[in-house]
Amino acid sequence: MTAHLYKAMREFVQSMDDALPGKFEITREGIVHDLTAPSGPHELTRARLRRRLEKVMPEDLVAHTGTPDVEDVPEGIMRHPDVMLIAEADMEGDGSFDPCALIAAIEVVSRSNPDNDWVSKVRDYPLLGIPLYVIFDPRTGSGAVLSDIHQTPNGPRYATRKDFVYGEDVTIADWTISTEGLPRYSEG
Repeated sequence: MTAHLYKAMREFVQSMDDALPGKFEITREGIVHDLTAPSGPHELTRARLRRRLEKVMPEDLVAHTGTPDVEDVPEGIMRHPDVMLIAEADMEGDGSFDPCALIAAIEVVSRSNPDNDWVSKVRDYPLLGIPLYVIFDPRTGSGAVLSDIHQTPNGPRYATRKDFVYGEDVTIADWTISTEGLPRYSEG
């Protein structure tokens, strides 16, 4: 992707953020637009994960659920993880967060676009240098912790995947939290 094309996509995304519902991100393939606003179970999962992580992490670290996004302009990628584990000091300044500053990116799978979390971000997050990617899937009540970035002929990928089911404890970096009571999407 050329710098000019990325800049045009970035300007479009910024102009649409408040104009259209949903969330915009940029990948090497172009703009991803999750049309549906996050549901109650999605947002409740984010809130519970944030509180549980911040209870066990040192005070200088944050389980951040707001803006800004993480961005690597040379790679042409801008993502907005549901929860970002990051040091407070790395949040200072203006603009996007440096993806290499993240300890982990955590996603709650969207009901409307699960491939964005299970396929595209599994590809993009190691490319951005995010050492740990954790997926919580309210559709299935399960998830995975992806780690150990290594080089492949198709670019950097996570080498290790540890699956879990809701109800089990999950270890994210140095901290273990419960997945008990995380909501599921209802049928339909």
